[in-house]
Amino acid sequence: MSTALEYDTSVRPTDHAPPGELSRALLSEALLDRIGTRAALYDRENRFFFEDIDELKEAGFLRASVPLELGGLGLTSPELIREQVRLAGRAPATALALNMHQYWIGAALHLLRRGDTSAQWILTEAAAGKVFAAGHGEPGNDLGLAHSFVKATPLADGGYCFEGRKIFTSLAPAWDWLGVHGLDDSDPVQPKIVHAFIERGTPGHRTVKTWDTLGMRATQSDDTLLEGAVATPDRVTRVLPAGVPNDPFVDGILGAVLPGLAAVYYGIAKRAFDLALASAKSRTSSALQGKTYAYKPLTQHTVAEAAIALDSIEALLERVADQWWAGYPEGELWIARLLAAKQHAVDGALHVVNLSLQIAGAGALAKRAELERLYRDVRAGAFHPPNADASHEVIGQAWLGVLGKV
Repeated sequence: MSTALEYDTSVRPTDHAPPGELSRALLSEALLDRIGTRAALYDRENRFFFEDIDELKEAGFLRASVPLELGGLGLTSPELIREQVRLAGRAPATALALNMHQYWIGAALHLLRRGDTSAQWILTEAAAGKVFAAGHGEPGNDLGLAHSFVKATPLADGGYCFEGRKIFTSLAPAWDWLGVHGLDDSDPVQPKIVHAFIERGTPGHRTVKTWDTLGMRATQSDDTLLEGAVATPDRVTRVLPAGVPNDPFVDGILGAVLPGLAAVYYGIAKRAFDLALASAKSRTSSALQGKTYAYKPLTQHTVAEAAIALDSIEALLERVADQWWAGYPEGELWIARLLAAKQHAVDGALHVVNLSLQIAGAGALAKRAELERLYRDVRAGAFHPPNADASHEVIGQAWLGVLGKV
């Protein structure tokens, strides 16, 4: 594109910063400590993180990757990923829910960097403090964005009316804009998938309280009933043929949401490992005449196994995020790379958290223990679409050259 986007160099890596670290962190340690302290309360009371979102807005996190010229902080995608990792380490549910906001920004930014301003309004609204949520999940729909059980009825003015049920609406209590997709089958021969946004004040939608879960409780990902909610013509972003989507807007969603999910689960694993190390260095062993568990060979072996797993998660996530931002070469299997990073992080984080509990010992079972909450939170990774089965199918099809032909 001809217009150069500006980025804030004060929060970008410098020649003097260690690889993979920002010269200045966007989220201060004091802020992360406050957020981390509240996480246990949100989890215990099964309530939304209103205090977190207020502070994160103030810190600029919700507009972090919006270009400077549009009122944001101009972080690149890899830089945002690193901040998501840090946030997830202290409050996984907060980080996970806000990833649903960040991926709309990522999709809009992906278009803008290609010279397409059709979703630039998303960036402007995010810069103004508006919160975006995702209305993609649907009961029984295992085809994702290729299909929808929500009915999208075209209106005379170019807008659409939506009717149906969405599930897993993270940020349900706080969103200003809800991005949804629905099926327009007014032409049965050529059905279409409509991608659009519904404003909070629009009538015809309501939240149904359903969220009482094992982990990630503070996301408050309640169900949303669409009962005639209208998206105005200027908020209809794409109308695509039903089936596997082939469009830069959808590409941008995937390019933002999948590394973002990987960042959340890597952050959980990293925090669990740090807590386990602290425990091993402080717990004493009678068998070792009062030395700490750090001197036990089995502890050392388990720590090494977890450390290797963590390094591999970070390496793949960093590489994929950097490649996505730089732009994959023509013919590169970018969807396979993105899915691999997400799946590897989800699987690896579960393994690392399990190892961390083993390192920390029985005290980690206590409800007051942060590791106990991380043990529950990390299990949500298995349920983010596409799940492991779908991810492996797509990755395999991509490498075999049959993706979209099966």
